[in-house]
Amino acid sequence: MQEREEHEQLLTPSEVAAMFRVNPKTVTRWARAGKISAIRTLGGHRRFRASEIRKYLEQVESEPGLS
Repeated sequence: MQEREEHEQLLTPSEVAAMFRVNPKTVTRWARAGKISAIRTLGGHRRFRASEIRKYLEQVESEPGLS
């Protein structure tokens, strides 16, 4: 499982924000609130697993009343 995680594509907050059409600070708030999980780099920056973000995006798009 460790190997798979090493090869997982990681996204920056800006890349995630572009996918959801929101501000990068909103993505940071979601991470703090636990809606999405973040990985911290050695420099303290957040990175997000692309597969998890795609799953969350599908979930949000399928929920009625959210757009």
